[in-house]
Amino acid sequence: MKVEAPRVSQGTALILLLFFFLLLVSVLGASTDRDLRMSTRCPKPHFVLVHGYGGGAWSWYKIRCLLEASGYEVTCLDLKGAGIDNTNSTTIHTFDAYNQPLINFFARNLRDNEKVILVGHSAGGLSVTDASHKFSNKIQVAIYVAATMLKHGFVTDQDIKDGVPHNIAGGSKSQLHMSPQEDVVLASMLSRPVPLEALKQARFRGDGADRVRRVYIKTKYDHTLKPEQQDAMIKKWPPAPSDVFVLNTDHNPLVSDPFVLSGLLVKVSASTECN
Repeated sequence: MKVEAPRVSQGTALILLLFFFLLLVSVLGASTDRDLRMSTRCPKPHFVLVHGYGGGAWSWYKIRCLLEASGYEVTCLDLKGAGIDNTNSTTIHTFDAYNQPLINFFARNLRDNEKVILVGHSAGGLSVTDASHKFSNKIQVAIYVAATMLKHGFVTDQDIKDGVPHNIAGGSKSQLHMSPQEDVVLASMLSRPVPLEALKQARFRGDGADRVRRVYIKTKYDHTLKPEQQDAMIKKWPPAPSDVFVLNTDHNPLVSDPFVLSGLLVKVSASTECN
C-alpha cells in the first residue's frame, strides 16, 4: 500500500524558513559581536623600539617591516645624538639628556590608557629601564635584546663590568660578525659616535620598574655584550624563567636573524594580557 508523506502547507514552510533564517542570523551575529568585542578590547599592541650603541631608528628597519606586515603599530626612535638627530654627541654630558627623546615620547605621544611593548637593544636597555621606572603604567612588557639590564643603572664597579660592552671602538665588524655584509656596510655608513661617558652616568631610583614584566633575549655568540655579562645581569635582576630566550646570533639579531627575533616579539605579544 502506498503511503503518502504528509503535506506541508506553503504558510508552514515559510514560517520554518523564517525560523531557520533568524536562527542563522542570531548565531552569526553573536559570533560577530564577540569578535568585535575582542578586537575592541584587545587591539594588537604598539611596539616601541629603542636602538643601541651608535645606532638609530634605522637599526630596526628589518624588524619594523616584519612587525608592520603582521599588523602591529611600530615606533622607532632616535635618541639624542643618534640617527638623524642633529645633536653633536660631544655636547651630551648626562644620560637624562641622551634619553630625553624616549621620555618625551611617553609624556606626549601616547593615547589615554595606551600601553606599549618597549624593546631595547644593547645600550637601549638602559633607556628601557629608565622609562620603566618613570612610566610603568604605560608599559605592558619591557624586552631586552642583548641589552644592558641593570635595575638601578651603573651604581657599582660590578655594574660597569656587567653592563658596559666590549669592542665599541672596534666598529661594526666586531658587533656584526654573523650579519650580512650589506648590513655591516650600512652600519658603517650610518653609525654615530657614542656618548659613552654620559651613558655610564645612568642611575635609576625606586622600584617602579619591578611593576613591569621583563623579557630578556640572549645572544649566544655575542662578542660585544658577552654571554657571561648577560647571564650576570639576568642573575642579579631575574625575569621569570619562562621569559628568558636565547638566539644563536651575534650582538645584533635585528639584522643577523630578524625573522626569528620578530617571531619572538610576536610570541611575547601574544602572551600579554590586554589590560
